[in-house]
Amino acid sequence: MYKPGAFAIILGAFIAIFLLMPLLAVIPVSFTPARFLSMPNGNWSLRHYETLVNDPAWWQAAWLSIRIAVLSSFIATALSLAFALGIWMFRPVFASVLIGFVLAPMVAPPVVSAITLYFFLTSLSKLNDWIGYDTVLGVALAHAVMIAPYAVVLVLVSLSQVDRRIDLAARGFGAGIGTRIFRVILPNIRFGVMTAAFLAFVLSWEEIGVTLFITSVNAVTLPRMMWMGLRDNIDPAIAAISVLLIVLVMAVILSKTVISALRKKTAA
Repeated sequence: MYKPGAFAIILGAFIAIFLLMPLLAVIPVSFTPARFLSMPNGNWSLRHYETLVNDPAWWQAAWLSIRIAVLSSFIATALSLAFALGIWMFRPVFASVLIGFVLAPMVAPPVVSAITLYFFLTSLSKLNDWIGYDTVLGVALAHAVMIAPYAVVLVLVSLSQVDRRIDLAARGFGAGIGTRIFRVILPNIRFGVMTAAFLAFVLSWEEIGVTLFITSVNAVTLPRMMWMGLRDNIDPAIAAISVLLIVLVMAVILSKTVISALRKKTAA
């Protein structure tokens, strides 16, 4: 087994620190006592963290982002799984064309997608009040459109690693489509589906480009709240919420690393 030398380790650590410096710079800014973004000049304060705790607008925005991310990731994963299974099982003649059409939001400029979704949701708003422009369901639907291509890619990659002969064997024994999907195929790609759902959740959670076009005052997500703070008054509370998000992400990564190490140790 190849083991990196001291130079490779030092170089890797230097590159990692260089990439993390912009994130680390946010930490001292979040403790500034000033009302604007600045480094603390000898005095450290928790006033901006207290703002996050005491201001219900931040909690409401975070809770709304969670609800939208869960709903949009569920929609995107379900549609992506259905599409990928159809492509894999039936192999239509125009499969490449269909895949290219589904992946179009991934390569199209975000502004184009945002404008298209804006007109689509405003049209829906004329028909009903519960799904359309500046509504929770409308934002979730728009996010699902934007994140579905990434889920499709992950599910298709997982399906490409499945031996097609097990599906043919199940079919030969008389298993129906439902049995083949839920008893044969899905158990073999469950980790790929879970990864697709997690990635869809993360992409919806941090989505801001399209959200700015399709929301106003009712559906204010956490990224939009942070954008408003930067645009209007440069609120240092943004640095505080950024630090909390960094800590949350690091906790998830460390937990995953520990769980993986325990599984390998148990398997050994």
